[in-house]
Amino acid sequence: MGAMNRRELLAAAASLAAATALPAPLLSQREPNRTRWAVRTSEGFDALCFLAPLSGGELYLRYYADEAEEFGARLPDAVRADIPAIWREAGDDGYGLLGPNLCTALSGGDVSTIDGVVAMLEDPEALIRPAFEASPYWSEVDWAWLTGHAPRLAAILAAMRDAGFAEFRVDRMGADIDDRVARIRSALDHYDVVRWQEKLTGRVFDPGIGIVLLQFSKPHGIKVQGQNFLQAMDYTTATTVRIAAHEMLHPPLPMDGAAATAAMAVLGADPLVDRIVREHDPRWGYTTLEGLLNEDMCEALDQLISEALGVARNPADRWRNADDGMHVLAGALYGMLREDRWTETGGDIEQWLADATAAGRLAPERLHPVAARVLERPVDALWPIPATEID
Repeated sequence: MGAMNRRELLAAAASLAAATALPAPLLSQREPNRTRWAVRTSEGFDALCFLAPLSGGELYLRYYADEAEEFGARLPDAVRADIPAIWREAGDDGYGLLGPNLCTALSGGDVSTIDGVVAMLEDPEALIRPAFEASPYWSEVDWAWLTGHAPRLAAILAAMRDAGFAEFRVDRMGADIDDRVARIRSALDHYDVVRWQEKLTGRVFDPGIGIVLLQFSKPHGIKVQGQNFLQAMDYTTATTVRIAAHEMLHPPLPMDGAAATAAMAVLGADPLVDRIVREHDPRWGYTTLEGLLNEDMCEALDQLISEALGVARNPADRWRNADDGMHVLAGALYGMLREDRWTETGGDIEQWLADATAAGRLAPERLHPVAARVLERPVDALWPIPATEID
């Protein structure tokens, strides 16, 4: 799963305006775009994402409280009670955030309709496992949890279908969805995300990026199988570009390789990094050092890409307001990459991390001051950030 930063919201019509107000570097670009954008919607993904507000989580009710109350009243009492129960169980059992993880596991099948989702959950061995097992997201532990709970999940999704979820969703989306999809697709043509990802990682990416616009996915941007990700349909073009720049990077390098292993050995001995992993609010995810390094390396790289494309947020503001300010490591990695003029040179990011680790740059006495400069905070007060300082 990708970054779960809070996203600014704006009417989807702003996407068209953004296409006519491109930053200068893009207007002068001579090479043909490497990136091919595809944009669509999905009833099935929306149903899985709607489990989050139906679970009653405060993070989701800030966006969908009215919808959760209205649609929840249509469900049988037993189903309405089981959704928050199975959501809690997923977290307690280590499966993680139920809706986003189900989206990833089921994304190799027919998610165009809620009927397709129900069918997969009724026969996961035939309809989910082949694509999921072939993907980078495969986990025997996650698969065991999913198959063990598939009958309950199928019953929940079937009840949502029978309660009229498809019609409820269309009513909330509005009648102009096809026009909105076309406008967003046109606006994105100006942003060559893949070219920058290849330059800054040293990897080769498929040029196709698939965006699935959803009604009920806030506040998450969710990477699923293939070069596809899910996002809310009313995000601005700039937000969509930032999400794509981030989500496709996961993982930024082999997390079981020598470079990541050496980096985690150093970072794991850093008391501040250890505290962040252990003590941050688990609703943000990243509850292991591996997960944090994966995410924060992606965030450092996507910040450079967003700056190159003219859609970046101020890094200090970004990381102060994201996930209670926990991404101190992202700020430090970004600062080091800026010091090395990585946007200009590019290269193999796995080799860069290996070299940075070997040179002692990830040790606290060197990493913390770089983070402090980027985050504009005292070096001895990088985290936690007082709630009064978070917008």
